[in-house]
Amino acid sequence: MPLAFPATPPTVLPIAGTDQSFPVRRVYCVGRNYADHVAEMGGDATRDAPFFFQKNPDNLLPAGQGFPYPPRSEDVHHEVELVVFLKSGGIDVSAGDALSLVHGYGVGIDFTRRDLQATAKKAGQPWTAAKAFEHSAPVSPVVPASRSGHPATGRIWLEVNDVVKQDGDLGQMNWKVPEIIAELSKLFALAPGDVIFTGTPAGVGAIRRGDRIACGVDGVATLSLTVI
Repeated sequence: MPLAFPATPPTVLPIAGTDQSFPVRRVYCVGRNYADHVAEMGGDATRDAPFFFQKNPDNLLPAGQGFPYPPRSEDVHHEVELVVFLKSGGIDVSAGDALSLVHGYGVGIDFTRRDLQATAKKAGQPWTAAKAFEHSAPVSPVVPASRSGHPATGRIWLEVNDVVKQDGDLGQMNWKVPEIIAELSKLFALAPGDVIFTGTPAGVGAIRRGDRIACGVDGVATLSLTVI
């Protein structure tokens, strides 16, 4: 049956060191995965089960582009994260098998309309408007695991205008990458092309138009952009 109008092109990301692209299917995000960030947000840092939410594939902003400051917010915050890219999927995947699903890693930013999130929290409403807006997930090229390995420790950092704002270590994650994949696969059927943002360390804060942001996960990738 013919389409009524042209389909929106799929979201793809460059794979570092190759001429290939990574086709994105879904974007999952983990909340409350660094105890120091939970504490700075006024929450209980107890290691509870992972909390998941989603962004849309077209919320991803490939490297080399500016981040347009979104409308309807006066308090947009940066959250730097290790990002995982899956090459295969499954249901009820064990933590021991989880890393076999991983194609590679990168670094990304979960931009959040903090004022809209606070309003939604108070009203017991979903966070969609606070999290899943256009360009809300800048991300580096995909670095194959054959190059980066499977990082379990290592510095994760973010600077605004050359000032360090977030400075943590992957070892601080409450739930490690294999555990995240295993838990997520109990809730959703994972598939090739799935992307997972794994949570952010302490130091999140507001950004303004004109800010220069640089971030990275040591041994994996870096990313830089300007807020426009």
